[in-house]
Amino acid sequence: MKTNKISDLNNSLLMINSIYSSLTKSEKKVADTVMKDPEAAVFYTITDLAEKADVGETSVIRLCRKLGFKGYQEFKLSIVQDLASPAEQIMGEIEENDNMETIAKKITAHNTQALHNALSLLNEQHLNKVADAIIRADRLFFCGVGSSGLTAMDAKYRFMRLGFQADAVMDSHMMAMNVALVGKNDVVAVISTSGSTKDVVNAVSIAKANGAFIFCITNHGKSPVTQQADAVLLGTSRETPLQGGAFSSKLTQIHLLDILSTVVALRQKDMTYAALEKTAKAVSDKLY
Repeated sequence: MKTNKISDLNNSLLMINSIYSSLTKSEKKVADTVMKDPEAAVFYTITDLAEKADVGETSVIRLCRKLGFKGYQEFKLSIVQDLASPAEQIMGEIEENDNMETIAKKITAHNTQALHNALSLLNEQHLNKVADAIIRADRLFFCGVGSSGLTAMDAKYRFMRLGFQADAVMDSHMMAMNVALVGKNDVVAVISTSGSTKDVVNAVSIAKANGAFIFCITNHGKSPVTQQADAVLLGTSRETPLQGGAFSSKLTQIHLLDILSTVVALRQKDMTYAALEKTAKAVSDKLY
């Protein structure tokens, strides 16, 4: 990818996972062929890959362009760089007969890899854009449903302690009413693992019409939420029912919010340090 990245790692293989659900049937065949054996794929010509995927060459080109590459050769070079800097290997899926030590190690490896993947996908240009918008904003609204809604509450707490006028909404009716009142000086942050939750997508549409700045944290680079957002922060994780359910996704969401809030705090050092001191003193007598 040619956008600015926080990490030196390339991420074409991760991006395929991120946009996979939005691909056409033919494009998915190409993606499956590459993901099945990326080491072999780097030696394929465009004709070879098309034949192995049983699609036309135009499907290969469309996939490359959806990933942000000018053409097939640029895509192949990115995969070569991916393979030259391989990600840490996860210890495998959890099995029913694994003992507690093995389970703990596998989950730790899985969660560690999820954080590394999120870092690899982090777009520096989008991160700066979000930080700038938050610093300029009159109000921050964090929206999310279910587990992502709980992350939105965490984000509200963090930014409130930094001195920002922040609120978080989980209820769909309250969400719709809140975004109906936002304006061009407000920031609406949408947290959605799928990027396709109907209540959240509807809220984004309302906020967009009112001129608010919108950013989202999601695992899917091509989703209804990302199509309307002004900036996107991508998390990524592969989960099975025995690998913690939504916990891995939540860890990447919190990780991205931690990076973002730290960037904002450092840029607004005087205000945020003063706010942290005031809020800490406000609850100091609540502790033994």
